[in-house]
Amino acid sequence: MANAPSDAIQRLIDVVAQLRDPATGCPWDLEQTHASLVPYVLEEAHEVADAIRQGSDAHMKEELGDLLLQVVLHAQIAREQQRFDLDAIADGISDKLIRRHPHVFGDAVASTSDEVRRSWEAIKLQEQAEALAGSSSPLSDRLRTKVRGLPALAGAMTISKKAAKAGFEWDDMAGVWEKVHEELDELKEAVASGDTGHAQEELGDLLFTLVNVARWCSIEPEEGLAGTNQRFLDRFSRVEAALEGDLQGRSINELQALWKQAKAAIRAEHSPTSGSD
Repeated sequence: MANAPSDAIQRLIDVVAQLRDPATGCPWDLEQTHASLVPYVLEEAHEVADAIRQGSDAHMKEELGDLLLQVVLHAQIAREQQRFDLDAIADGISDKLIRRHPHVFGDAVASTSDEVRRSWEAIKLQEQAEALAGSSSPLSDRLRTKVRGLPALAGAMTISKKAAKAGFEWDDMAGVWEKVHEELDELKEAVASGDTGHAQEELGDLLFTLVNVARWCSIEPEEGLAGTNQRFLDRFSRVEAALEGDLQGRSINELQALWKQAKAAIRAEHSPTSGSD
C-alpha cells in the first residue's frame, strides 16, 4: 500500500485540483495543456538552477516550489484524462531508483561513486536495449530520447559525449580547432549571403563545435554561459547607473568606455588586495 502523502503535498494537490475545477476553477489554469506548459517547465527548471548558483535558500525554496507546481499540474491534467496521476509518477521514479541501485536495494556491491555510475549506466543501457530491440540506429534513437527535453546547449554536450565515446571523435585538439575555424568561415559566408535560414544553421554548427571544445577541455558550456550572462548584467547595470538609466543617443565609444570602467571597477572590488591598507 502506498504511503499517504504529507499534509503539505496533499494541500498542493487539492489547490491545483481546485484551480482546474471546470465550474469554479481559474480560466487560465483550465486552458492549460501538457504542450502549453512546456515553456513554463523549462523556465522553472532554469530558475531552480539559477537559485542554486546564487546559494540562496529562500530563493531555492521558492523556485523548487514553482517547479513542483509544474509536476503536480501535469499530473492533474493527466488524471482528468484518466491517463496517470501523481501516485503513478512517484511510483514510477521509485521503481526506477530501486532498479538502478541494486547495491542499496539488492545484493550488488558498489562502494565508490565511479562504481555506482558504471552500474547505473549498465542498467540503463540494458533497459534501453530492451526498449529499442530491432532498431537499426540504437545510439541515435537513445540520444533523441535523451536530449528531446534538454536545453539545446545541454543536449549538444550529451550528444557530443556519447558520439565520442562510440568512436566518432577527432584525433587531437588541433582537429577540433580546425573545425571551429571552418564553421566560423561558413557562418560568415552564410551571413554575407543574406540567407537567414542558412545563417541559423551555420550558427548552430559553430555552437555545436564549440561545445566539443568545451568537452575536450573538461569545462561546462552551460555554466560558462550562465557566468557570462551574470557578468554582462553586472557591468551593464553600472553603465546604466552612470548614465542615470538613459542610454539613448549615446555613442558606442562612450558606452564602450563606461563598459571598460565598469569591468575594471568590478575586477578591483573582487581583487584579493581590494580594501586593504
